[in-house]
Amino acid sequence: MKTQRIVVVGSVNTDMVVKSDRIPAPGETVLGGTFVMAAGGKGANQAVAAARLGAQVTLVAKVGRDVFGDQALKNFRSEGIATEYILPDPQAATGVALILVDRQGENLISVASGANSTLCPEEIARAAAVIRAADVLLVQLEVPLDTVRCAVELAAAAGVPVILNPAPVAVLDDALLSRVTILTPNEGEAQRLTGIAVVDEQSAQAAGEKLLARGVRDVVITMGAQGAMWIGRGGRRHFPAVPVEAVDTTAAGDAFNGSLACGLAAAQSLEAAIRQSCLAGALATTRLGAQPSLPTSADLRNFIQSRTN
Repeated sequence: MKTQRIVVVGSVNTDMVVKSDRIPAPGETVLGGTFVMAAGGKGANQAVAAARLGAQVTLVAKVGRDVFGDQALKNFRSEGIATEYILPDPQAATGVALILVDRQGENLISVASGANSTLCPEEIARAAAVIRAADVLLVQLEVPLDTVRCAVELAAAAGVPVILNPAPVAVLDDALLSRVTILTPNEGEAQRLTGIAVVDEQSAQAAGEKLLARGVRDVVITMGAQGAMWIGRGGRRHFPAVPVEAVDTTAAGDAFNGSLACGLAAAQSLEAAIRQSCLAGALATTRLGAQPSLPTSADLRNFIQSRTN
């Protein structure tokens, strides 16, 4: 089977995670937490997710010239991710995310973007050849929107499918959305993009149809415990959530998107790719941390087998 070539344009962070019984209210201190420091950033997470599932991944990103950036590059190389387009910024620090996680696995995140915010369209243009040769381009919104737009336009002009995970959500114009093959908001992001409160299958479908009308080919809304809803020009379908005991939901969406990119690159049907991605996302919630939680292809096969026995 042909190796799937995936290019990810996005962020690189170091995650500092405190897990405790509950997330503090403003002005409150909660004692008794467990601290973990792990590699993160939506772009980095999704690149690692796809690489662990067997794809040939190139990450286009920026880091600081600091210990966190050095460690990130070392981690990417150990995962088999191509790093020639991960650029060092001489002035900005590598991005950092401060994450609080409660005992139900829900989280609260604050990000200092650092070098992520300096990734510019001219630096994307340097990676034009690898983007045009990709089977899928996967992007998020933790780097500047003009940079995302440049990458999407390069891919779309070359006929490369684009998955846009609109997180954190931003105002997106129709010109950008019309170049997106699959848009993957969660329910909150879908609401921000459409003005429709996404609380069930019906409202998810209404939000998805509004996004289709703006030019997106397919929309997959991830809805946590309610599963995922696909709304596309070829049909509609709800995918139930995979029941697990969640420990940390931090990178569940990244596992989902990395898996979805692999499925699309491998020419799976969209429904099969979404089904597999729901499993990958669910499995990621059973482990603490962002990249440490992302499953390998062997992990995913064992998980699927355990559910069918």
